[in-house]
Amino acid sequence: MTARLSLFGNPTGTAAKAAAHFGTASKTILSESGLPAATQRLVLLRVSQINGDGYATDVWAKNAAAAGESATRINLVAAWRESTVFTDAERAALALAEDGTRIADAAGGVDDEVWAGAAQHHDQDQLSDLVMLIALINATNRMSVIVRQQGGDYEPGRLG
Repeated sequence: MTARLSLFGNPTGTAAKAAAHFGTASKTILSESGLPAATQRLVLLRVSQINGDGYATDVWAKNAAAAGESATRINLVAAWRESTVFTDAERAALALAEDGTRIADAAGGVDDEVWAGAAQHHDQDQLSDLVMLIALINATNRMSVIVRQQGGDYEPGRLG
């Protein structure tokens, strides 16, 4: 399977300009948030896995490894509920990420208990950053899945 098209194929095109804004917004959160970087990477990886985005899963798994994340934690993020290697704060962020990603699967959206758990471990700024990060990665995952962007060739650090 090959990618259907490159959203960046025409650097002056509307899609490339809009995608660049997504990238800028994501980089702002990744570099300026008070949310721990490890939590951010775990959330980005888990949402990408749920959405079936091979490219983003490749990116965030490799970036996590390059940042010093253990292979055990990277490999277990898909089964974080059944694992002992994540902190309570990370688990709360992952639960919020899953509920926020699976909105269409749950008529009520994000469960109140999940929100309360996230709020117990993260302040208002961190919660705001989590919401933005979850929304942005969901949008970028969808773009990637629609055009069939392939994973496997990413070199760590290229995207942050």
